Amino acid sequence: MTIDRRNIKVLANFCAAAADAMAFTLMRTAHSAFVKETEDFSCQVVTREGLAFANPRQFGAPWYSGIDYAPLLQAFDSYAENDICITNDPYSGFVATHSPDIHIWKPVFFEGKIACFVVGHIHNTDVGGAVPASLSRSLSEIEQEGLRIPPVKLVEAGTVNPVMLALIGANVRMPEQNLGDLHAQIASVNIGERKMHDIIRRFGFDTFIEGVGQILNLAEAQTRQIIAGVPDGDYFFADYADEDSVGGKPCRIALTLKVRGDEVILDYTGSDPQLGSSLNMPTGGRERHPLVMVGLTYVLYTLDNNLLLNAGTLRPTKAVLPEGTVVNCNRPAAVGMRSLTCAMTQIVTLGAFAQALPDLMPAASPGGNAIMNIKTTGRNGRPVMASIGPVGGGGGGTPFCDGGDGAGGATGFLRNTPIEISEAEVPIRFHRYGLQPDTGGPGRHRGGLSAIMEFEVSSPETVVTARNRNRSIMPSWGVVGAKAGAISLFVRNPDRPDALSLGNTDVVHCGPGDIIRIIGPGAGGYGDPFDRPLEEVLADVSKGAVSIERAQFDYGVVIRKGRIEEKATNELRTRNAQAPTGIITYGAERIAFESTWTRERYDLLTEFLAKAPVGWRFFLKHRAFEQVEVMRGDLRPVAEQMEGLFAQMRIRYAF
Repeated sequence: MTIDRRNIKVLANFCAAAADAMAFTLMRTAHSAFVKETEDFSCQVVTREGLAFANPRQFGAPWYSGIDYAPLLQAFDSYAENDICITNDPYSGFVATHSPDIHIWKPVFFEGKIACFVVGHIHNTDVGGAVPASLSRSLSEIEQEGLRIPPVKLVEAGTVNPVMLALIGANVRMPEQNLGDLHAQIASVNIGERKMHDIIRRFGFDTFIEGVGQILNLAEAQTRQIIAGVPDGDYFFADYADEDSVGGKPCRIALTLKVRGDEVILDYTGSDPQLGSSLNMPTGGRERHPLVMVGLTYVLYTLDNNLLLNAGTLRPTKAVLPEGTVVNCNRPAAVGMRSLTCAMTQIVTLGAFAQALPDLMPAASPGGNAIMNIKTTGRNGRPVMASIGPVGGGGGGTPFCDGGDGAGGATGFLRNTPIEISEAEVPIRFHRYGLQPDTGGPGRHRGGLSAIMEFEVSSPETVVTARNRNRSIMPSWGVVGAKAGAISLFVRNPDRPDALSLGNTDVVHCGPGDIIRIIGPGAGGYGDPFDRPLEEVLADVSKGAVSIERAQFDYGVVIRKGRIEEKATNELRTRNAQAPTGIITYGAERIAFESTWTRERYDLLTEFLAKAPVGWRFFLKHRAFEQVEVMRGDLRPVAEQMEGLFAQMRIRYAF
C-alpha cells in the first residue's frame, strides 16, 4: 500500500482505534474507582524507539500524548514475544513520575521482528508508604512514598513472575485492588497487541513502519504551522503554588516562552529550588518531558483542534530545566505531589501565551483539583481504601464563551465518581456534591464555578486525604479586564463549634460523625464584567450560579424580584466603570505578595540559590524570605539590599 497523505490519516485512525480499545478494556476490567470512574490512566502505541504515535481519543489522561518511552525500552538488551515489563520508579528513566503510576510495556512482534510497543500506566489509589494513598506534601524523601519497582520483566515469554506479584501484594494497603488493576493493565496491552497485529497485517510490515514515521512527521508539520502564527518574542510569566511545604512559603514556577519562527523554547529558569516536600518534578532534565510540555500541548490543540497529538507534536519544541530545581529535582527528593506543580507549569504556559495571543487564550483554570481518598473500615469490618473523586474548579473564561463549571481547563479530563458508587464502597454519607455559587471569576465570559463536596464519616480511625490542595491563598487569574476566581476552602465540621479550617492540609484524621466540606477554587474570567450582557447576568442569578449581591457588586447589575432594574444598573455601571490595567488580573493576595517579592528581587534570589549546593537551596530560600520581611523598611536599592543579605548568609552558614 502506498503511503500518501490520505493513507497516513487512515493508518493514524486505525492506530488510535487500537489505543481506544486498550483504554476501553482497561476501564471495563479495572478494580479501583480511580481507574474505571476517574480515568487516571494512559494507553499508547509507541515506535520501536519509544515515541508515542497513537493515543486514545476520548479516554484517560491526555498528559502523555507525546511521551517517549525510550529510557524504559533501553533498560533491556532484548525482548521475546509475550514479554511484559513494569516500573513505577520516578528516577529510573524519568518516565514514571510518581510511585502510584505503574507503567507497563509490551513488544509487538510481527513475523519475528518488533514492529512497535503497546504501553500504558494507571494511577494506583495506594502503593504503600507513610500515608494512606501514598501521597502528601509533608513527605520529603522518595523512600516515604511507597513501593518502587525498577524496570523488570513482569511477564517473561508469557510466564508471569510470581515473585513480583507477591512483592506488590505485600507492600500495599489493598493488594486485591492493586493486583486487580494490574491484571486489567495486562489485558489492555494484550488487546493492543492483537489490534496492532491486525493493522500491520493489513498494511504490511514495511509500509506500517514507514507510515508510523509519516504520522510523526505530519504532527510535526502541523505544529510548526501553528507556532508560525504566534508573534516572535520572549514572553515571561510566573505563578505560585500556595505552599512549598507544610505551612511553608509560596512556590514559584517561572517561564520564559521564546518563540522563534516555527519553534518554541520553554525556559523554566527562575523557578524555585528543589523543595523539602513532595512537590518536586522528576524530569531528569529531558527536553520534551510530558510533565513540562503538557501545557504547550493544550495550547497548540486550542489553536488547532485538528492537530495530531503524538511525539511528533513536540519536535519543534524543547524545555530548559535547570538541575536541582522544582522542575528537575535530584534523588532522593520526594515527588508524589508533582501533579500540583505540573498543573502550575500548564498555567504559566497559558499565561505566557496569553501575552502573545490575548484574543485567543482563556483565563486560568485553577490547577488545584483535590483528589479525595479515604482509608477506613467497611461495614463488614474489612479495610477500605478508595478514591471518591476530584473536587476542583471549572475552566477559565474564554474569548468566546464562559468556562465550563465544576471541571475544566488543565484537569478537565478527570471524571467524577458518582456518589452512589462511593457510598456503596465506602461507609460515608454525602450531604452535598455539586457546584458552588459565586466562585467563577467575573468577566464578560465568566470563569467556571468550582465544585463542592460534603460528606459525613461513620467509622472510627478514618483517614481522609486530599492531595493537590492549592489556590487557598492566591486565586486563579483573569484576563483582559476580568477578575480572579474564588479561593478554595477545606473545613472539618463546618457550621459547628468545633469547626476547623484545614487550609492546604492533605491528610485529615476523622471519626464517626465528623463532616468534611471541601470547595474547589474557581476559575478566572475573561473580559470586563461590566460588558457581560444583562440577560446573561440575570440567567446566572436565576440558575444559582451568581448571587444577587455579587451580580450587583461584580457585574453592576441590580436585580429585584427577579427583574433587572435598568436605570439603577446603567447608573451603577457608568459610575464604577474602570479601564483595564493589563492583560492579566491577579487577586489581592498575589498583588500584596509581589509588592515585596518583585520580579527583580525574586530573580536575584534565584541567581543566588543556583550557586549554592542543591541540598542547601530550600533552606536558604526560607531564610531569605524571613530576612526580606525584616528588611521592609530598608531604603537601599533592591540589588544592594539583596547582595548584602546574601553576603551575610554566606558568612553565617559557611557554604
